[in-house]
Amino acid sequence: MTKIAFCFPGQGSLEQGMGRELAEAFPEAMDVFEQASEAADLDLRRLCFEAPLEELVETEVQQPALVATSLAVLAVLRSRGIGPDYVVGHSVGEFAALAAAEVMNVEEAVALVRERGLAMAEAAREHPGSMAAILGLPDESVEELCSRIAGVWPANYNCPGQIVVSGEDPAVDECCSEAELQGARRTVKLRVSGAFHSPLIERAADRLRPAVERVKFRDPVAPFMSTVTAKIEPAQRIGTLLVEQLTAPVRFTQAVKGLVPEGVKTFVEVGPGNVLSGLLRRCDASIKAIPVNNLAGLHKLEEALSTT
Repeated sequence: MTKIAFCFPGQGSLEQGMGRELAEAFPEAMDVFEQASEAADLDLRRLCFEAPLEELVETEVQQPALVATSLAVLAVLRSRGIGPDYVVGHSVGEFAALAAAEVMNVEEAVALVRERGLAMAEAAREHPGSMAAILGLPDESVEELCSRIAGVWPANYNCPGQIVVSGEDPAVDECCSEAELQGARRTVKLRVSGAFHSPLIERAADRLRPAVERVKFRDPVAPFMSTVTAKIEPAQRIGTLLVEQLTAPVRFTQAVKGLVPEGVKTFVEVGPGNVLSGLLRRCDASIKAIPVNNLAGLHKLEEALSTT
């Protein structure tokens, strides 16, 4: 029998007005925004529904806004009797994935994400850097470039032929130039405020660790696929992985490829945007990826499930 994985997006998937349509149609979703706003000490309903993108892009705001939106969409899916067989998240999306697996509740997840965003923003100010996507080179070629250029590291394995690198500005620029000389289709500097998923933000991990240690993680009700290890991980490993995640690469490609042999053929992108749906299809052409971020997406998912 085909299994379903709920997949939760990370930074870069934000949209103006995200979550508003579903929240206005489903009280369960609006309740999540209220709970999340209190947990983050931010007016997330206003930020998600009304704020311009310029106000949302800051790391310390974007991260809780993204996770709140994903959890609001999750509440809608649950109200319709739709649940996951597995959960996986891209970077900060792992916090939403863990809430979906009931490892922690909405308030715990959003409070941790708020602290995570503040910690990452502070670390980025102390050790400035940048990130860039390299398109069209084998993963091994990008890894080799990072191994011989000091100050740059693989940060996101998004799909075959698309790796994001992270590090000091000159090193990232050199890596992009070298990648283009080796035949990369193109390189794209990302609109982020720091060198995330690299050793440059080690201080963020140090700041987040005490907040993570205060949370008592419960056993997941749906298996959690970590994008730090690309393995199914138990509750007792969650805290360590959430701290390691800040400086470790996001192994999204490997995690997706690890779920397919488990019988997962349908991935539901739960939250704003459809970035992950595109990546999923490039990871495995047999995958069905359905983004749910509005009423149309919800109806498409329900229709797809009714025919399987």
